[in-house]
Amino acid sequence: MAITTVGILALQGDFQKHAEALERLKVCVRQVKSQEELQSADALVIPGGESTTIGKLLVRFGLLRQLAASIEEGLPVFGTCAGLILLAGRIIGYNQPSLSVLDVAVARNAYGSQVMSFETDLSIPVLGTQPLRAVFIRAPIIKAIGPEVEVLASFEGNPVLVRQKQILAASFHPELTDDLRLHQYFLNIAEEAQGLRAEGLRQPLFR
Repeated sequence: MAITTVGILALQGDFQKHAEALERLKVCVRQVKSQEELQSADALVIPGGESTTIGKLLVRFGLLRQLAASIEEGLPVFGTCAGLILLAGRIIGYNQPSLSVLDVAVARNAYGSQVMSFETDLSIPVLGTQPLRAVFIRAPIIKAIGPEVEVLASFEGNPVLVRQKQILAASFHPELTDDLRLHQYFLNIAEEAQGLRAEGLRQPLFR
């Protein structure tokens, strides 16, 4: 089942680059800033940015509970950097608004400050044999994962790309390179999840 519209949470952060990547893949992209716009999206990207700010804005705009419930009900979502933090079930050392739908524990800014940003090639078997160039900017580290979480890529022994059913999350910024494979992979996940939702089938995110 084809995805009609991919929403990009556009409260703060690098949402425009995600939009450009998805538009290159010939899908309709819509910025999401309200409950009505969220309801019109078949899938959602949560971009990098300031996770505390995005979380507070989710609360202010009445989106936090609605978005968490939508993900629990099967909405496909792709979170990058701050998006990963917002999805995580536990944010180590911080008490901030979060969706708590992904069974991981994360440490914020664990790869260092802005000046310590770096790029590296990652082996991601689900994308094929060619490495993916990954850009890490004040990136979080995934410190622990639950039994339902699949590790798709690691760096220096830590997961940096994970999947839990229809949730995909990355510590890095795939939108900052010209490689569209990870966005296409998310679209594949979203199409699969949409088919299950249409059939009335849904597996719980946590068991």
